[in-house]
Amino acid sequence: MLSLTRQLLSKRGDAVLGRSMRWASSRYSRSSALSTLAILEQRDGQLVQGSLSALTAGKKLGGSVHGFLAGSKVSAAAEQAAKVDGVEKIIAVENDAYDKGLPENFAPLLVENIKKGNYTHVIAGHTAFGKSVLPRVAALLDSQQISDVTSIEDEKTFVRPIYAGNAIATVESTDAIKILTIRGTAFAPATPEQGSAPVEAGVDPKSEPISEWVSEDLAKSDRPDLSTASKVVSGGRGLKSKEEFDKVMLPLADALGAAVGASRAAVDSGYADNSLQVGQTGKVVAPQLYMAVGISGAIQHLAGMKDSKVIAAINKDPDAPIFQIADAGLVGDLFEKVPELTEKIKSS
Repeated sequence: MLSLTRQLLSKRGDAVLGRSMRWASSRYSRSSALSTLAILEQRDGQLVQGSLSALTAGKKLGGSVHGFLAGSKVSAAAEQAAKVDGVEKIIAVENDAYDKGLPENFAPLLVENIKKGNYTHVIAGHTAFGKSVLPRVAALLDSQQISDVTSIEDEKTFVRPIYAGNAIATVESTDAIKILTIRGTAFAPATPEQGSAPVEAGVDPKSEPISEWVSEDLAKSDRPDLSTASKVVSGGRGLKSKEEFDKVMLPLADALGAAVGASRAAVDSGYADNSLQVGQTGKVVAPQLYMAVGISGAIQHLAGMKDSKVIAAINKDPDAPIFQIADAGLVGDLFEKVPELTEKIKSS
């Protein structure tokens, strides 16, 4: 009887071990079958460095990672992206119809290349481009997009903020193709170094364009880009006018070597261009230093900058909400304190 029991236990153990090995093998197969298409951005043929965050997120998923670029004269940008370690290849489509990334034209192009590559994941930055193009791609592929991802748990589980960052949701997707936009400040842009991935021509459906680029009016500046700057100074409604905004904020930004930002209230009042807006409906930044001047600290603004490493605030109201999250605060008249601070920074 004892011998028979041992035999049964032995057989049961072998069966459990067999199931365990089959499960491990199946899991390995699924992992090795992962393939990610990272959508990169270019502007006038130049690679947008911030979009390389999509490659970082793709490498975190595991499996093969390919980059994708489209537009006119993108070969130089594609060659630069091909130098990122861990990228298997860059897919490039040369066609000036895709230069401006118009979603009506760009989405069908992406869908054709996604289907050809049989990708399991498609990733783009949570930028104006990504937020306009990927929802169309998701609809065409009958997938549900997951937006503003800040962390990747595994190939189907992702973390994203909701309610202006006041709650964090962990989302599990069962879609065959997972469409993601990722927060650039949560995934450091990959650095082109010693990689040597091949650059291949992608599929171009050459669909009839249904939208046309008319014109653009860009606010150009020699200061650092707001999205990627290590230092940001932002002005709010307390600056009272565009003239005062420029008079107070620009010298401070130049003294610090910082980018200039603004609250929505300042943008809506015409103090600053809307490309400088920081917040839930603007840009999300996470610099080493964020200085808020004349900004009360509305929840929508905090959603765009509260992950900054050091937050400093200047406001005449000691009860302003911004002081609750600030690492350093100065209560006083900004029209006196900021010029004084600017002079001290220049002299030091």
